[in-house]
Amino acid sequence: MSTTSKSSPSSYVTVRDIFLWRRKKLSLSVLLVSTAAWVLLDVYQFKFITVASWAAMFVVTSLFVYGNLVRFFRKEEPDLSGLEISEQTAIETALSVRQSIEESIRWMFHVSTGRELFVFARVVAALWLLSYVGSFFDSLTLLHIGIVAGMTIPVIYVKNEDTIKMFEERMRMQARRFYDMMDERVVKRIKNQVVKVKEKKVE
Repeated sequence: MSTTSKSSPSSYVTVRDIFLWRRKKLSLSVLLVSTAAWVLLDVYQFKFITVASWAAMFVVTSLFVYGNLVRFFRKEEPDLSGLEISEQTAIETALSVRQSIEESIRWMFHVSTGRELFVFARVVAALWLLSYVGSFFDSLTLLHIGIVAGMTIPVIYVKNEDTIKMFEERMRMQARRFYDMMDERVVKRIKNQVVKVKEKKVE
């Protein structure tokens, strides 16, 4: 079991490849499906159940036609073993979900209790920006924007990783200096007030 948890799960690898456009056909399919769903549900105001029913009818009809064509030309049942979910895949998916939850909780505690002022300020600014943008769009539009951003920002980050890391390190150093300077000033002010109080008591 330990070797499985240490290795990178296949589901995580697949998601990473999709967002980094290493599987271009699958990435393009995700982008097209999300865009089509957003257009149908948000622009043309179709209901979710209607669109889901149409999609299900299309899948069932396609499988029916495919199965009959295969049976007619090859005279044998189509092999559906590729559609089965193996036990190993289910275990890897569960481990990936658990690992993601643990990392999210660990990251939240790190941001809230650590001394990384730049990271804390960036998280608060991102949440404030999300709440501000959310006041202009509905949930479906925000979800589509998130998918599009997820399909573009990671690729840009990977291509310009060195430049972005240099900029982040520079900003982190400046934020740390500002934090230390403010901390020192506050501590000095408190010490001066304590000294003044003690001098008054002595008098």
